[in-house]
Amino acid sequence: MAITLGLTLMISKDVQGAGSERELMITDFSPQTESFEWYVQNDNVMGGRSKGGFELKKNLMVFSGSTNTNGGGFSSVITRSIDADLSEYDGVRIKVKADGRRYIWQLQSNARWRGYIVNYWAYFDTKDGEWMEVDIPFEQFYPQIRGFKLSGPNINPAEIKGMGLYIYDKKDGPFELHLDSVKAYSVN
Repeated sequence: MAITLGLTLMISKDVQGAGSERELMITDFSPQTESFEWYVQNDNVMGGRSKGGFELKKNLMVFSGSTNTNGGGFSSVITRSIDADLSEYDGVRIKVKADGRRYIWQLQSNARWRGYIVNYWAYFDTKDGEWMEVDIPFEQFYPQIRGFKLSGPNINPAEIKGMGLYIYDKKDGPFELHLDSVKAYSVN
């Protein structure tokens, strides 16, 4: 079952931080930004029993549900097609508060493998009830299709066509993650 809700994509000017660090806001879920759509994809697409969804609360995306490893064990929220050139940046920075479980940030580019769209995953851990900024360098993203790791191709940050958030930590039970913002960052 796919649930669609218009959310936000905001590509703003670089913000120069301390030293030589730069940030580019991709989305902060505020109503002032342009809308782009996210949708839910749970493991029921392959016969699984996990439940998950998202809602907007006070400029946050709240991703929550319950995973069931009997038949899949994942839930995700994914954007519709976007077009972002992040080649001048080193990675993605997300601000989250979650439950101590392990999550996956996904990027998608134009890459194909045997005709299938390649997704790029990077795992990140959370601390129960704590806000965190998580930096995920592009070199940490690995190519995969339907959960199977590939040996290539590497991600091309100049061709970002989508992004998403997954829980697929092979554990049963409830999950909840609050996503405040998504940025590109550079430390050069």
